[in-house]
Amino acid sequence: MSTNLARETGPQLRPNRPRLGFLGVGWIGRDRMAALVNEDCAEIVAIADPATDALREASRLAPGALLSDRPDDLFDCAIDGVVIATPSAVHAHQTTAALERGLAVFCQKPLARTRQEAQNVVDAARRADRLLSVDLSYRHVRGMAEVREAIRRGELGEIYALDLSFHNAYGPDKPWFYDLAQSGGGCVMDLGTHLVDLALWMLDFPEVGHVTSRLYAQGKPVAKPATQVEDYAVAEIEFRSGAVARIACSWRLSAGRDAVIDFAFYGTKGAAALRNVDGSFWDFVVERFHGTRREVVASYPDAWGGRALIDWVRRLGENGRFAPEARQFVEVAAVVDRIYGR
Repeated sequence: MSTNLARETGPQLRPNRPRLGFLGVGWIGRDRMAALVNEDCAEIVAIADPATDALREASRLAPGALLSDRPDDLFDCAIDGVVIATPSAVHAHQTTAALERGLAVFCQKPLARTRQEAQNVVDAARRADRLLSVDLSYRHVRGMAEVREAIRRGELGEIYALDLSFHNAYGPDKPWFYDLAQSGGGCVMDLGTHLVDLALWMLDFPEVGHVTSRLYAQGKPVAKPATQVEDYAVAEIEFRSGAVARIACSWRLSAGRDAVIDFAFYGTKGAAALRNVDGSFWDFVVERFHGTRREVVASYPDAWGGRALIDWVRRLGENGRFAPEARQFVEVAAVVDRIYGR
């Protein structure tokens, strides 16, 4: 199935209600599309995916959108930006291609498989002067921004320890996740990217010192630089400030529940943490701790999954130009590289 997605004439940017294309509409792409439809903050005018079933499902969310099984067709549409939710191996290439056509981009994580790939993409965004963002969605769970502001105000004192865990009892169901060339890595690339990002983001991206890690595949240590996909990893990130972040992530761990998700930040005057509820992938409680006392900052239900995308759409409607914080995506990728021994 293929439909000609020809670029129309007209203004490049429609303020406040951008015209968007979706490239890749598997479950995560459709989930983000549904969030936009519910928010009614953008017009979805084109969808591209080689899978006919995925296109059919996505078209129910955006019944007026043009459809194509050729991803490159999307870039020639009359759109202001593109949402990319394809396999990791093509993120950097497709994002760069869209930027070079003058389109803003919102990409699923990871933006790229390596630090150098991420740097190349950010350089392309800077040259094009187009807004680039990545779906680092846990920043947008209710309560996380409040914790970050509390840290910035010094309410938790000096943050000296961070413990972040993400264990998925199932693991991905797509074969490409287990191909190192396509995925760039295993559970660290898939889940650990979020943990690294949160550790850096909470502390306003401090200078990283030493990074150590251990990787495992089916219980056996993986030599570094990694030549196979890992399913369990532990890492320690030491910051020049003296703070340390310990992260752990896995696929198919026997944890007695669907998922273990726990992000904790410890300071000299208090602490804060996000923890999932009853093994849920979606429901969280964010709390602050003072000695043995605790107070709830935010709880569930909370439709947090699409907030990163909605924020990008808002910024695209207001301006859409390159934002310097895109360098953060390179810094996250650099730490992930070091965890893999690259």
